[in-house]
Amino acid sequence: MTETTIVLFNKPFGVLTQFTDSQARPTLKDYIPIQQIYPIGRLDKDSEGLLVLTNNGRLQHQQAHPKHKAWKTYWVQVEGCISDAAIQQLRAGIQLKDGLTRPAKAETIDNPDIWPRTPPIRYRPSIPDSWVEIRLCEGKNRQIRRMTAAVGFPTLRLIRVTIGPWHLNNLQPGEWLQL
Repeated sequence: MTETTIVLFNKPFGVLTQFTDSQARPTLKDYIPIQQIYPIGRLDKDSEGLLVLTNNGRLQHQQAHPKHKAWKTYWVQVEGCISDAAIQQLRAGIQLKDGLTRPAKAETIDNPDIWPRTPPIRYRPSIPDSWVEIRLCEGKNRQIRRMTAAVGFPTLRLIRVTIGPWHLNNLQPGEWLQL
């Protein structure tokens, strides 16, 4: 039996969560030289942060299955100073086109000490921004972006920092660590 490989990767903005792309866009292959590993879950091209990869199909299936969804933590920079009412809505669940989201754990946070994004997010001095930590255990397509937009605070930047027991820790964009 092959030993299980687990890789933690800090996915940079603009990188696809796959190893090949017919349009020659940046993919995982540009960063991770390990063969026969696959992502547990996805992060869209515009999102950054923790991606867990493994060669263990059973582990991958278990972690991705809706019945066993792991809690994931995101740091979300939103346009505007998010209100307490919006935080309460996120905590209660948001009605999206594809159904009601599960209640999220949400709270405002200070600006995290993180790397600058390349390219930088748009900066408009007349419109403030704020940061929210959102924890959830489901994964609808672009869910957090749709949730923050639904409560009136569009997402500017989205960074996943944990998936279940795995943490981003000090990995910089493009860095990976084999456990």
